[in-house]
Amino acid sequence: MTEPLVTFRNVQKRFGSFVAVRDMDLDIQSGEFLAIMGSSGCGKTTTLRMLAGLESPTSGEIRIGGRVMNDVKPHERDTPLVWQSLALFPFLSARENVEFGLKMRGVDKAERKRRALDWLDRMHIGEFAERNVDTLSGGQKQRVALARSLVMEPQMLLLDEPLSALDANLVIRMQGVLTQLQKELGITFVYVTHSQSEAFAMADRVVIMSQGDIAQVGTPKDIYRAPANRFVAEFVGRNNILTGKVEEAGAEFARISTPVGSFRVKAPDFVLGTGEDRSFVVSADLVALGLGEPEGPNSVQAKLISEEFIGSVVTLFLEGGDGQEFKVQMQERELLNLDLSAGTVVWLSWKPENAHMLESG
Repeated sequence: MTEPLVTFRNVQKRFGSFVAVRDMDLDIQSGEFLAIMGSSGCGKTTTLRMLAGLESPTSGEIRIGGRVMNDVKPHERDTPLVWQSLALFPFLSARENVEFGLKMRGVDKAERKRRALDWLDRMHIGEFAERNVDTLSGGQKQRVALARSLVMEPQMLLLDEPLSALDANLVIRMQGVLTQLQKELGITFVYVTHSQSEAFAMADRVVIMSQGDIAQVGTPKDIYRAPANRFVAEFVGRNNILTGKVEEAGAEFARISTPVGSFRVKAPDFVLGTGEDRSFVVSADLVALGLGEPEGPNSVQAKLISEEFIGSVVTLFLEGGDGQEFKVQMQERELLNLDLSAGTVVWLSWKPENAHMLESG
């Protein structure tokens, strides 16, 4: 494997007695789109600020291109940052905003104008080059901010929740713009967000953080289908989590006895011991729902509590015995054929290979 562009080794950041980032080890490859996500206060923005040089690690080492960067000033790094607030100069035109960094680097007037106009054209807002940025829409301002960073031709672009202030339709459009740009340019993107949909839609890999620690690193599919622990399973959303004791620990499948039944689960990569307390997860979209008792090793009855409609997809919230919560995702057209109402008792089932054992938590 090639040498990573960025390495964090045993990096810790403290603010007084508060540990914002704890013993972080992380590699970022050249040309990848990496998203860092987690709830407020998890350490994701502090991590980005250390990478940008706006904060220095309390201990440990950050390297970019093999060079230790702990004490390198922000303006000496090739790591422009697109802020959540965009931080555009309201008294300048779109072109002048894009030119600003080039001007600070001493690029002559004609060349910086040429490059600024080129990037505004590439962002499909060349017609607004001479407009004051205060007259532009949110999406247009977002593109100006991106052009201002990319005109510097950096090896890496840092983005701190850049889409959080945009409306839903514009967010989806800008996700497409960012993904296409990153692939065309081959620049490493490090993108901080609290939004699972943004991270999973754009990133090659996702870092999930919790209370200053990395909870899991992986592809969006790996994190969604195979969460490493209970925190990740709960954080990524529509997962059903069941806990019980290991009855059997076979080579291919294990059996877990829970308060709502005994279930077969795909055997994990780690060693299981009979009698251990273990949890497993099943994604809501992998749970089948019907009115009659299904065949197969994994089935349970549950009562429908409520429904949540999101476009053509419906999430059903149900309750089994012992208060166990269940979630099922299905197409609206499938639900219409069942004619369910609150309080209806249904059968839920899933394949053993679709149940994932958690290693911890």
